This record gives sequence, C-alpha cells and structure tokens, in this order.
Amino acid sequence: MSVFILVSGPFADGRIWSEVVGRLRESGAEAYPVTLSRQPEAGLRTHVDDVVRLIDSLAPSGELVLVGHDYAVHPVLGAADRRPERVARIVHLDAGLPQDGDTALALVQDPSVHDLLRAEGAGPVPPPEPDQWQRWGSTEGLSAGQLELLSRLAAPQPPRTLTQPLRLTGAARAVPTSGILCTAGGMTLELVEALVRTGPPQLRKLADPRVGFFELATGHWPMLSCPDELAEVLLRAAAGEGRRLTVPECEAPSRQPFLLDAPERTRMRSGRVDLHLPEPGGAQEPRPAVLFVHGGPVPPDLVPAPRDSAFYVGYARYAASLGAVGAVVEHRLHGITDYARAADDVAEAVGLLRADHRVDARRIAVWFFSGAGLLAADWIADPPPWLRCLALTYPILAPLPGWGAVGPRFGPVGALRAGDGTPPPLVLTRAGLETPQIAATVAEFVTAAEETKAPVEIIDVPHGRHGFETHEPTDESREAVALAVRTVLSHLERPS
Repeated sequence: MSVFILVSGPFADGRIWSEVVGRLRESGAEAYPVTLSRQPEAGLRTHVDDVVRLIDSLAPSGELVLVGHDYAVHPVLGAADRRPERVARIVHLDAGLPQDGDTALALVQDPSVHDLLRAEGAGPVPPPEPDQWQRWGSTEGLSAGQLELLSRLAAPQPPRTLTQPLRLTGAARAVPTSGILCTAGGMTLELVEALVRTGPPQLRKLADPRVGFFELATGHWPMLSCPDELAEVLLRAAAGEGRRLTVPECEAPSRQPFLLDAPERTRMRSGRVDLHLPEPGGAQEPRPAVLFVHGGPVPPDLVPAPRDSAFYVGYARYAASLGAVGAVVEHRLHGITDYARAADDVAEAVGLLRADHRVDARRIAVWFFSGAGLLAADWIADPPPWLRCLALTYPILAPLPGWGAVGPRFGPVGALRAGDGTPPPLVLTRAGLETPQIAATVAEFVTAAEETKAPVEIIDVPHGRHGFETHEPTDESREAVALAVRTVLSHLERPS
C-alpha cells in the first residue's frame, strides 16, 4: 500500500488536494494533505519540520511517497534528507530541481516578488488575486470559480520560506524520484530530454533509471484542473512507472578535443578573463579581440570550469591562430536569477579586455553561447561604437518556460525592436535539430531582425543539435564553426 504525503505550493493549503485525496483513498492508498505553517516568522526550515513531524506521526504501514508541488518540493526534499529510510519515492509535481544551498525565490517567476523581498524588512508575500495566478504558473484548465477558490484558500507566504536556503546532506540521494510535468506551462518531456542531453552536467542525473517522468496536458494546478488524472499518475509513480530518459553515447557531451585544429597559444589570466594570445610581432599589433561568453546556468563548482574546458579554450585558441586575441570570461550565471550579475561580469571582462595593451580597444566582438544568449540584449539595445560584431551560437533568445524571474531586461527580441540605433553586425549560428522551445526564440529573433532591418548573417547547421561541437565532429559542424569564426573576424578587420 502507498502512503501519500501531499504538499502544495506557495499560499495554498491542504484543502486544494481534497478531490485527489478522495481518489487516492478510493484506490486503497492512504493520503495526507499538508498545510504548512503560515506564521510570518516561519522559514523553509519550519516547513521542513512540518513535513518531518507528519512522517514521524505515521506508522510504517506502507511505502511513503512525498509529493511536492511547486515551492513545496523544497520542504519535501529537506524532509526526505532527514528521514531517507522512511521515504520510498519523491515526486516533483511541476516543480524544480533545487540543490543544496538553493532558495525557492530562484524559481519564482513574478519579478514583483523579487522586488518586494529585496526591500529592507520585507513582510509576507500577499497571495494573488484570481486574475494574478498566471504569474505563478499556467492557469489553463482552471475555471473562474477555481481561481476564486485558490485566492479564498490562500494565505500570505512568509518571506523566509522563499529566501532561506535549502540544506541537503545527500542522505536521500538514492531515493527514487518521479517528475510530473504540466505541459501547458511549456515544460515537456521533449524539452527535459534536450536539456539532459545538452544542458548543465547536474541534469545528467535525470537519465538515471530510478527517475520516471509523466506529462499532464494541463496548467500548474492539476489537483484542481484534472484531479482524476493526477491521482492516476501518482499511483503509477508510486508503482515505479514512468518514462525513463536515455542519452545515447553518441549524443552525450564528451571530453574530446576541439573539433578544429587549434594550436596552443600563450594564455594570460586576469580576474575572470583568460586571454589566448596570437603569435607576437608584426605590424598588426595591437590585435582585435573576441570575448567568448559561455552558456548557462552552470553550477559554481563545475569541473572543468568553462574557461578551462576544451570547448571554450578551443574556440579562443582557434581565434588566436587566425590573428585575434581569443578571450573567455568566467561569469557567474549559476541560476536564472543571476542574469544581472552575469551581465556585470561580462561588462567587466570587456573592460579588462579593452584595457589590455595587446588589444585594439576599437575592434571588439562578443560571442554568446546557449543560455548566455539573453545577455546579448544589453549590447543590442545600446551598442558602443567599438563593438564590431555580436555572435550568437544556438542561443536562447527569450526566457524559456519557468524562467519568468529572468526579467524583461534580458530579452534580445525586445531589444532589437526597441533599440534607437542599428545594432552591430549579428552572426547567428543555428542548430537544425534544436529543441523546439529554443528554436522558437531564435525564429522570433530572426523575424524581429527582418522587421527592423538589423544586419544578421545566419550560419545553419542542418544536422546539428544544441551543443553540436561537443559531439563527434562532422564535416558540416567543422565547416560551420570555421565559417562562424572567419565571419566574426572579418568584421574585426574593417578599418577603425
């Protein structure tokens, strides 16, 4: 017999699970909805204690399944970490994958909440009105009456529940997990599989056979919009069902050398920036420079660090072999709320690069990869005269589903349309087998460029996936990278 502990997201209490609880109990399972502490001084640790107390109060009569919806996955994970021997499975219901040290605020989409909690002496976050719930997730499938019910049952969210970091020892690392994706919000199994294949290394664990996935074609509150379907999926998850993700070896990121011949060059490290220098001498000095901006978010303890990886070192060395200074910046885009900090790191890196005596400060290109594509917005909106080119390789050019906390500043499409002047030349490398969600942001960007007559040169890699350089090289991928570098350098060779 399965015993379900059901913990809901912010503002809500255990009553929103009533129909799901009924269906689970009719099936012979036990089900216990949780109302987390609501006093203003409560923090995330308070909510972890709430879940632990319920676990301790239950007789070990069946397999215990902890279900965390949205924010509640944080106290669920914290409780599982403290009672791993009692927990048979953890279910992430339209929820993130927080790690030790993460705060729930990092996954909050509503920018006004971030502004509120940054204020000194911030109080509880007020619950949404019925027409405001879409700021916290898709409301597809909810009637007007259900939205009113959500607001009627809601209570203010204590601020420390969102700002207190989650603490995990790893004790529950071996507990099987399930993910239930509510696809109306944009997160699908296809997108998860693409992120596992090409995204940050910490996502690789989602291809573990102990992890199963389900989809529900509804919005963020399935306990209200489709309680029968949710109850059925929860029972299947408890039974160990669910789709397993696999990553074929040929698609897994490798530590193979850079796909082009990129001879080693002198490397100089200055703060967050590594400079790979061309052969000295000649009348060409000072040299033009390309700053390579790695994708993300990536964990702060990633090994090797991006500027030490064969990937970015290879790009920088290849540029240096062709006569330019190739530089790599180690920015701090560790989560989706870090874009402003990463933008500051990139701006600082450009300043360091331009101040170097070996660099022609009037001939600079900045090259963004993957999730760093959003950082291009600042440079598109207000391009300095010395910025000769912006390059974008399989970029994300609009926030992906669940990335509402990124904020409107980091929208390259909007920057194109709102810019007062002409942006610098744009060199866009597109992966033909890009995941649809990312491809849609690129298509929107290309449309905006056409409408605004922005100078975009497109290099297509028809058979390339996101991160195609990290896979077994092909003639197509080699030619695309070589063409992209030559195109960028051609813009740097123009007279000042």
